[in-house]
Amino acid sequence: MGTAMQISGPQQDDPIATAACWLAGNRQVAIATVVRTWGSSPLAQGSQMVVDGEGNFSGSVSGGCIEGAVIEAALGLLASAPGSKLLRFGVTNQRAWEVGLSCGGEIEIFVETVAA
Repeated sequence: MGTAMQISGPQQDDPIATAACWLAGNRQVAIATVVRTWGSSPLAQGSQMVVDGEGNFSGSVSGGCIEGAVIEAALGLLASAPGSKLLRFGVTNQRAWEVGLSCGGEIEIFVETVAA
């Protein structure tokens, strides 16, 4: 994965608006959405992050602790056929500790590619 750049400014507050702009500019886009949480989790269900084909992103699904893994999954989807993937992170998942989800909760994130 290359160096991801977080988008700042007015669109940072609205990842879906950012996705719409990126799609209008013919960029590949994936949307990640928190679909389920258990126990202590960094952000609430419904939180979203968008990722383009270059690894730029806007929004957040975890306040930073698993964003890298979600961006990596989104880039994998964008590099292959359109599709979706359900990601799970939690205290019983060794990968969660590797990417920093040490808050004691669990989180599921649905990542999907979108087309204009």
